[in-house]
Amino acid sequence: MASETLTFLQNWVFTKFAFPFLLVFFVVFGILEKTKVLGEGKKQLDALTAFVIALIFVSVAYPVLVVNNLVLFLTVAIIVVFVALLLWGFVSGSEKVEIKSTGLKWVFGIVVIFTVIIAVLWATGTKNSVFDFLFNQSWSGGFWTNVLFIIVVAVALAVVIKSSK
Repeated sequence: MASETLTFLQNWVFTKFAFPFLLVFFVVFGILEKTKVLGEGKKQLDALTAFVIALIFVSVAYPVLVVNNLVLFLTVAIIVVFVALLLWGFVSGSEKVEIKSTGLKWVFGIVVIFTVIIAVLWATGTKNSVFDFLFNQSWSGGFWTNVLFIIVVAVALAVVIKSSK
């Protein structure tokens, strides 16, 4: 059996106490400084209040678990948005090469969105279960036929409405 090596930053002291404490301390301190709830120029009072709130926060396990999960979700979401914006930047153009047609930008934008969705499904390892859920169920044949029909009707309506103007 292979053993998993942990870094010192993965120690329980950091993950269960230090990181959540510092996060809550700095967020509360920043909010108190920005809003000036306790008065202007009261950095010591703001810091002490943030310190006490952060200590109370880390003394209870459930809020720490919730914040840890939210921070993990936030970091993954930031990376996904970054990849999507990076792909969009490649597609939409730069200083020298730029796509002039807005219709083509929409097509490339939709391709970027689908690419990011597929990449996230692949990276999380849920691609096969999502694919099975969407396409290998008793209801999926009729569902996708209706979706395709609605798309064809919507495109036809868009073409008719645009040509009538």
